Amino acid sequence: MPGKILIVGGTGGIGAAIARRAAAQGYELHLIARDTAKLAALADELGAGVTACDVEDPDRLGEVVAAAGPSLAGLVYAVGTIRLVPLAKLSAGDIERDFRINAVGAAIAVQAALPALRAAGAGASVLLFSSIAARQGFTAHASVAMAKGAIEGLTVSLAAELAPAIRVNAIAPSLIRTGLSEKLTANAQLATAIAQLHPIPRLGTPEDVASLAMHLLSPEAGWMTGQIIGVDGGRSALRVKG
Repeated sequence: MPGKILIVGGTGGIGAAIARRAAAQGYELHLIARDTAKLAALADELGAGVTACDVEDPDRLGEVVAAAGPSLAGLVYAVGTIRLVPLAKLSAGDIERDFRINAVGAAIAVQAALPALRAAGAGASVLLFSSIAARQGFTAHASVAMAKGAIEGLTVSLAAELAPAIRVNAIAPSLIRTGLSEKLTANAQLATAIAQLHPIPRLGTPEDVASLAMHLLSPEAGWMTGQIIGVDGGRSALRVKG
């Protein structure tokens, strides 16, 4: 067996897609999420270990991540928010919550997993999630972009600090069809309009992200660390219209 992967946010669209690919490749899994019903269903489907936890409780998060060891080949922090609100309408609580869920939770999870990642020996991998909005400005994205920008800083800092034994990379998606983005994607006209902004004119799927995620977690990416890689239909880099 290739080893054990811990996925925080394992019941979300992206987390669950990664979990299914990891299980198909023979990895042992432990999933952490708030939704106990979805956790139970995935435990049955994938034979995964599961623990219910809200990432906004840092003490509990640290405890359950640490307990998922004693050895981890990979850690995935696939938890995030999509708060699209103009700055003038954001409260301090809104901004703090986005930062807490996206950035603080990621740092706590990696910190708690370090002993188990080190126990796996050279080649252990951490995967975090940024967003296209961290590097390209979009209206009403101030809070989430700030939080995801912190993820990018955390990625490169930890990649340097933990090299060479533990690799740390991040994926920065554009809009992905998940439950989290449903308010945007449920409106067919809006979803089509957003899709057309991408050089590859469709919205992303969790499977688009999961395929890269598994590569970054695997030994095949053994010379990749400190990278933030876009899965975004070309939107962050290309302008092919107008």
